[in-house]
Amino acid sequence: MTLQIGFLLFPQVQQLDLTGPYDVLASLPDVKVHLIWKNLVPITASTGLVLKPTTTFDDCPPLDVICIPGGSGVGPLMEDDETLAFIKAKAAQARYVTSVCTGALVLGAAGLLKGKRATTHWAYHPLLGVLGAIPVNDRVVRDGNLLTGGGITAGIDFALTLAAELFDKDTAQLVQLQLEYAPAPPFASGSPETAPVSVLEEARKRAVASLTLRSEITERAAAKLARQ
Repeated sequence: MTLQIGFLLFPQVQQLDLTGPYDVLASLPDVKVHLIWKNLVPITASTGLVLKPTTTFDDCPPLDVICIPGGSGVGPLMEDDETLAFIKAKAAQARYVTSVCTGALVLGAAGLLKGKRATTHWAYHPLLGVLGAIPVNDRVVRDGNLLTGGGITAGIDFALTLAAELFDKDTAQLVQLQLEYAPAPPFASGSPETAPVSVLEEARKRAVASLTLRSEITERAAAKLARQ
């Protein structure tokens, strides 16, 4: 039976959060991958790439996997009752509930991280606990049928991990080889633990405004969950 995999597509999504794992999972045998939004109007990602939904909330089939990517547009999603209701409904039926980067905050706002181990982008890691999650500083974290990936490029690692769960390690490794995924970055600055102090300080400075806004949204989302 064909596996149904759905990625939430939304305005200001981080395109690599979506397209990295999309390429991995769409390379698997006998899968159907959906890009889901409220309507079929093209969506502009955070860096300007235009993406087109393939199905709507109303027409989306039952999903084996639901994945919520992150991006600068996650703030509005965390307070979007229609989107949160859709995610909760599909998650209740899915074999795997997943996210990449700050998509985890949307899962949290939907009440799907309570008591669960999870990860997200390093800059927003402190917000997981506010939403009832158990923050884990790993690139990919699994808790039952919940799989969360860290920031942006971790989406590829997450998707390969999920591919092995859906099929087997050999299938996942075949996809990895076909994609020639053998990271060898020119700099060792891909995490706060390895980046030069000056680079880390600049990155934190640039994230201040976003972190402040998302902290406010997260507090409101947590308060709403507490009333439910």
